Amino acid sequence: MTATKAKIWTVEEYHRMIEAGILKEDDNIELLDGRIVEMSPQTPIHAGTTQRSSDYIKELLARQAHVRMQLPITLATSEPEPDIAVVCIDPGGYGDHHPNQAEILLLIEVSYSTLQIDRREKALIYARANIAEYWILDIVSRQAYIYRNPAPGGYQSEIVVADNAVIRMLAFPEIEINFSQLFLPV
Repeated sequence: MTATKAKIWTVEEYHRMIEAGILKEDDNIELLDGRIVEMSPQTPIHAGTTQRSSDYIKELLARQAHVRMQLPITLATSEPEPDIAVVCIDPGGYGDHHPNQAEILLLIEVSYSTLQIDRREKALIYARANIAEYWILDIVSRQAYIYRNPAPGGYQSEIVVADNAVIRMLAFPEIEINFSQLFLPV
């Protein structure tokens, strides 16, 4: 019996496949640790929570950061599309590149059916990329996982907060974020 080995793609190869038209914008895929994976389809509650969270954070961070919704970021071995990325303001509006690890202030994944992937796989990818802060909004349990202190083996700090918690982002400690505004009303 012959063993097969999965092809691990680099970010550059992934970009070339997009430029060549092999991969298309509507393919609903992302690059995670060199693997091209299909993203889960969005349920109405996922889409609504993502929109509500993005709108609220945009309002709080107006003129202080860009808040991107479901757009790519570029890391060393991955090009995921987190539900929300709070990134440094780029004078060119990120017209010539996707935000990279040095430009990312906070990543948020909204989880309805992907909690284990978000907690294990994506958390490790983001920690290895030295993303200072990563949140997962768990829609089912109405709680949030807050990850901080990245290290090569994963985040060194994980706290779980209820949907009524108030948190301050590491990048903007003067701004309080009320988690009840991130989740849809009950």
